[in-house]
Amino acid sequence: QVQLVESGGGLVQAGGSLRLSCAASTRTFSSYSMAWFRQAPGKERQFVATITRNSINTYYRNSVKGRFTISRDNAKNTVSLQMNSLKPEDTAVYYCAASTDVVLTAIPGRYPYWGQGTQVTVSS
Repeated sequence: QVQLVESGGGLVQAGGSLRLSCAASTRTFSSYSMAWFRQAPGKERQFVATITRNSINTYYRNSVKGRFTISRDNAKNTVSLQMNSLKPEDTAVYYCAASTDVVLTAIPGRYPYWGQGTQVTVSS
């Protein structure tokens, strides 16, 4: 069982930056692939970024490539999402998720563990 707690959300103007963090309560954090998803009101949950257990590989949705960076610290059991050049369309609740899959995936159903989410609001 993995418990995930996100932090770092908030209100920011377009063009600004935020850094989200997710703390995992598990002794085997390095055995999980980690990801960030987001969900805007009235819309389906949407994949944002994912990272392998050893940080060697990452994968992003096209609309955030070059603006968002996912990283992890296995010694601290944390995964982060640095978000730069934010746009109003990035507004959503952002969720951290963990998977035991070896291959990176953008499918929410492949992630059995989820945090409670943190709100990100980008004003125009």
